[in-house]
Amino acid sequence: MSSHAAKLRVLVTDKIDAEGLKPLEAHPGIDLRYEIAPKPEVLEKALVGVGAWLVRSETKITADWIGKAVDLRLIGRAGVGVDNIDLSAATRRGIAVVNAPAANTLAAAEHAVALMLSLARHVPQADASTKAGKWERGKFMGVELFGKTLGVVGLGRIGREVAKRAQSFGMRIAGFDPFVTDAQAREMGIEPMTMLDLLARADFVTLHVPGGEKTKHMISGPALAKAKKGLRLINCARGELVDEAALAAALKDGVIAGAALDVFSAEPLPADSPLRGAPNLILTPHLGASTQEAQSRVATELAQAVLDFHDKGIAPNALNLPGFDPDTLAALGEWLPLAESLGRFLAQMLEGGVGEFTCSFEGEFKATERRPLSVAALKGFLTPILGPAVSWISAPAVATDRGIRVGETVDPRCGEGVRRLLTLTAVTDKGPVSASGTVLAPGEPRILKLGALRVDVRPLGKMIVIANTDAPGVIGRVGTLLGKSGVNIADMRVGRRTAHGEAVMVLTVDDAPSPSTRAELSRLEGIRRVHWVEL
Repeated sequence: MSSHAAKLRVLVTDKIDAEGLKPLEAHPGIDLRYEIAPKPEVLEKALVGVGAWLVRSETKITADWIGKAVDLRLIGRAGVGVDNIDLSAATRRGIAVVNAPAANTLAAAEHAVALMLSLARHVPQADASTKAGKWERGKFMGVELFGKTLGVVGLGRIGREVAKRAQSFGMRIAGFDPFVTDAQAREMGIEPMTMLDLLARADFVTLHVPGGEKTKHMISGPALAKAKKGLRLINCARGELVDEAALAAALKDGVIAGAALDVFSAEPLPADSPLRGAPNLILTPHLGASTQEAQSRVATELAQAVLDFHDKGIAPNALNLPGFDPDTLAALGEWLPLAESLGRFLAQMLEGGVGEFTCSFEGEFKATERRPLSVAALKGFLTPILGPAVSWISAPAVATDRGIRVGETVDPRCGEGVRRLLTLTAVTDKGPVSASGTVLAPGEPRILKLGALRVDVRPLGKMIVIANTDAPGVIGRVGTLLGKSGVNIADMRVGRRTAHGEAVMVLTVDDAPSPSTRAELSRLEGIRRVHWVEL
């Protein structure tokens, strides 16, 4: 972009640390403008000529706004989550979306620890009582952290930082992360266990996983009922992880001893939220990233991303567009989104911690094409596990950091009746899982194999993937149950190796089945496993 005479116009519509953005103000080729929390009519005018748009979480960059910002080429999110940005619409327009995934790690970890200490010693309640003129030493008897068990749900960057700090208090650390092997957890001094075992044994539980259908309401009424008596819960990750009504009820009934929340299913917290009247509950207004240092790091990272974009014309850390040779990417066409979708699909089929990830190329793939496809597949694979922190550039390093060995195999022959086939294989501590795909023709991407079973599935939308025994009545029972549950089936594909043997069915549905419906599916006669997949 530096070769163009016109300046790169950068618009900031949320409060982002001004000191960190100073390199943009000083750059002669950049026109930095602020329009904080603008009204729609003001924003529409402000977007004229804007090439880069920087936001936090307050501004919602919808497909409509992306359509109106005709000169937009870069969106920067000051933070990790990009829920407020229509990533698909940006990608269709060729607009790069970047975030600052590492900048908030320490701030979020420290806030989780602060809430844990506040829970243990009733700090906010004691403060309010004393300021009200009372002196209630006996009312606020606390507990020590030393010797207690902290259950860390999610062993990514933030979860690991929390674990380190808790270990310094003399706490025992238990961990649940289905994508971390037992050996990897033990190397960190963490005892791996299932989610139910963790809830039953931990004195404190802290959540550090991304949102999504698989983790929504992972802390539910039934889960809390199985928790250890006296459990204290901390959530600084995503509000949707916790069933707030169930938590409020558990606190009122004394099922658990306390909770501290920094995130909520709706923000700001509604006036009628059941949490507002719950006892032994600490609430903070999404402060996990609210430190001077974190906000400075976020702004500095974004400023550097804009400078890179201005100087090189690409965003190397983009979440949605890779920084490879444009001609190679153009030649790959629909193979690139297929590789990413295939990775996302495979990640949602896993059971157990991942140790290896392999891309196998069969048929006519050029050497220059394999690297971008491998990275696209790896990014897709890691995104359901780690959320939007994974970019095209960071994916290989993230895999290494997680102890995942990444490999590649090449075979010029292709024996599946197609010219080219991409197979992704993940090896977990419960065995290998694989999925294969191809592009049959323009606009015709397909998943062709799940393991050794042949299917023909469009990698789009919401899917229920069922491993079953090939026997009369199995498909009928599945259809009947989904119909009774109000789940509409848009498409069904089945595959098998031999009659009455191992089989698979892939159902594309219009609505997400409830957790109870999925549990019922898994209990049906002839059903071996049920997986929910969203692409």
